[in-house]
Amino acid sequence: MSSYKDFLTDIKQLRENARKKMEQGPITENYSADPKEIIELLNIALATETVCTLRYKNHYYVAKQLGAKDAADEFLEHAGEEQAHADQLADRITQLGGIPNLDPIFISKNSHAEYVACNNIKDMLNENLIAERIAIDSYRQMINYIGNNDPTTRRVLEEVLAVEEEHADDLLELKAEYVD
Repeated sequence: MSSYKDFLTDIKQLRENARKKMEQGPITENYSADPKEIIELLNIALATETVCTLRYKNHYYVAKQLGAKDAADEFLEHAGEEQAHADQLADRITQLGGIPNLDPIFISKNSHAEYVACNNIKDMLNENLIAERIAIDSYRQMINYIGNNDPTTRRVLEEVLAVEEEHADDLLELKAEYVD
């Protein structure tokens, strides 16, 4: 039977390693991902979350104007959660030494989801559900790609994925209320 002593570096070595390349912050010698590549990936996810935030906000205001309070409330809640995801991703980008790319041109070119303005609730629900499904597949692919090379980024993406799956469920339930 193996012991933690078989894989855990001795404390003296851990202390020596921590002093090396301190300017790299959380990027230690045991970090096996390419930070630049992870930052690029996270900026694409950030672009997607930003587009989703804007789309949900637009749909909130239009649904509110149409008098669809339940849909408007759901869209506003989702907009806030998408913004929280964007903040989580931007925080992780900066932890890795990168800069969150919030350039509108980059965002529009790199978002996996589309910004689709709609003027009826049925179309809004469909477009948001499509976007959530895109996000779910995108995050699953990113998580699989990262694997064990960056457990912190993987965990952030897994947390975001779980909420995106909840959004898809919420939208399906709401969609049932708007069946023709």
